[in-house]
Amino acid sequence: MADMGQLLWQSGDSDSLMAQFCRLAGVPDSIALHAWSVAHPDDFWDLVWRECGVVGDRGAGPAVARGETLRDDHYFPSATLDYAENLLAGGRRPGAGTEAIVAVREDGRRSSMTWAELGAATARCQEWLRSQGVGPGDHVAAWMPNIPETVVAMLATIGLGGVFTSTSPDFGVAGVVDRFSQVDPVILVAANGYHYAGRVHDRAALLADVVAQLPSVRAVAVIDEIGAPLPTLEVPVVVWDDGWAATGPVVTSRTPLATAGFVLYSSGTTGRPKCIVHSAGGVLLKQLTEHQLHCDIRPGDRAFYFTTCGWMMWNWLVTALASGATIVLFDGSPFHPGPEALWDIVAAEQVTLFGTSAKFLDSSLKAGVTPGTTHDLSALRTITSTGSPLSAEGFDFVYRDVAPDLHLASISGGTDLCGCFVIGDPTRPVYAGEIQGPALGTDVDVVDETGTSLADRPGVRGELVCRSSFPSMPLRFAGDDDGSRYRAAYFDRFPGMWAHGDFASWTDHGGLVIHGRSDATLNAGGVRIGTAEIYRQVEQLAQVAEALAIGQEWDGDTRIVLFVRPTDSALAVEGPRPAPGELADQIRRRLRAECSPRHVPARIMLVADLPRTRSGKLAELAVADVVHGREVRNTEGLANAEVLDLFVDLPHLAE
Repeated sequence: MADMGQLLWQSGDSDSLMAQFCRLAGVPDSIALHAWSVAHPDDFWDLVWRECGVVGDRGAGPAVARGETLRDDHYFPSATLDYAENLLAGGRRPGAGTEAIVAVREDGRRSSMTWAELGAATARCQEWLRSQGVGPGDHVAAWMPNIPETVVAMLATIGLGGVFTSTSPDFGVAGVVDRFSQVDPVILVAANGYHYAGRVHDRAALLADVVAQLPSVRAVAVIDEIGAPLPTLEVPVVVWDDGWAATGPVVTSRTPLATAGFVLYSSGTTGRPKCIVHSAGGVLLKQLTEHQLHCDIRPGDRAFYFTTCGWMMWNWLVTALASGATIVLFDGSPFHPGPEALWDIVAAEQVTLFGTSAKFLDSSLKAGVTPGTTHDLSALRTITSTGSPLSAEGFDFVYRDVAPDLHLASISGGTDLCGCFVIGDPTRPVYAGEIQGPALGTDVDVVDETGTSLADRPGVRGELVCRSSFPSMPLRFAGDDDGSRYRAAYFDRFPGMWAHGDFASWTDHGGLVIHGRSDATLNAGGVRIGTAEIYRQVEQLAQVAEALAIGQEWDGDTRIVLFVRPTDSALAVEGPRPAPGELADQIRRRLRAECSPRHVPARIMLVADLPRTRSGKLAELAVADVVHGREVRNTEGLANAEVLDLFVDLPHLAE
């Protein structure tokens, strides 16, 4: 079994795109390339524009126009480009008749689109959107499974100058409305249901409630995924691509990079999920470097990521079209009908890059699968793992039971940047349990509480920060007119740095280890969830006075633990204990229906009191520290620090 830091793989590929880029930049290796990219951002991003196949008008002037602060920097301020045009242009390299998208559903249904068919479908969708009055700046929302129609809707919207936003169909009405109501979408694209774990989940019945709470929606296009009739709504509703026709080619709108193209949602700990407005052009530039240089994606490759449309990795996967790769979509459970389901797809579709989660690799290990001996993985060159830290055992599983000669890249970033801060490198060695290094163009570091670098203290945990700007920094948060929430989220703690909210440490090899969240945002199964979303639903139950949720490190991942202070104080006088079955079931049912299955806690505990700050805010971080046996930070700021004793040595949290 591999130990932490054990060398598992050494690249011998001097022809990788990263190695070629080093030669173009005139540097000896990727470590020097990273240093050069940070020290000379104008030269680096100009090289990215030229060599990574960006389609657009570069314009004159510097690649990076400096502002007063990091968030005021502007990338290619005189350039114009269109994200959709760049993705569709990827078909020029492998050829218009080859597959652009392959889609597999868990019940075995397979479909595909050639590059020519993808362009034609996008043009037809645009014609319908224009008939509904959609134009520049309008928002189109998709409550959709991971299927080709979602990609088409996104390309069509951005090509018209609109803004696209999406979430997955397992979100309930409250979860959908909490997100989409912040951007006032004029069009909703929705599936009438989805397939998961062998069951059909009907969403048509909920669609009327969603539309009723989104008064800005003018029309709805419904995709039939479950063979159900068209629902009756208060606004016009049409069957997707039923009678649609295009009068011309795809429309594209080249705009400045600082133009909104996407809205993503990253849950915070207060209020509704953060509504993050991204530049599609900035996201394109950042992800091109990640795909081509860090992951060695080339024209004709086949890239697959297990994701939903509510996670930024969906955007990351779709952007691979711009590099000429075929994207392989999957919708369903990764373990249905058995633990080899995703490995079956990797083999059948001859996937070259397989993106997954640390949890999936760990589950494959525990299930005893050995895909390297049971499947044809000869095309597979790269596995990327994200969502939570990949253990040394997970690394060992890949190199022992999958393939000894592929590139395993543990990566980490977030919705906040729609990309990665730390990522793989096909030219550097892979050590068990470590991420190989920082992403090009990002001045990543780990600092202590004073903001002092820990680069010379390997193994010491600190806060993951970035000292430089990068093209995919958010444009703004919706509803944050003065920018105060944006500044507070990333810049207030360490002036002049982006603070990401992750615990991290450097390694002896110049790599990094991510140890989990340092803020109160939950990261369960790789999906960031705001505690406020949970509290809003749970505290509507008459039996619940208030609640506090933490993420507990468990079995190589993170699980949600919910502490409930009941309205009947007699229920909690004996100290923390599991909630009675009826109350626990009520809580789980409500969260599953109104939020999503990912919001459902693994453990629900009754407790007599909850700690809070002197300003009355629940002290989630303090409880998480106690549960994990860590030193509690800033006990002086707590009004009732003695309550923390209730959370020490809870036997039910060791199960």
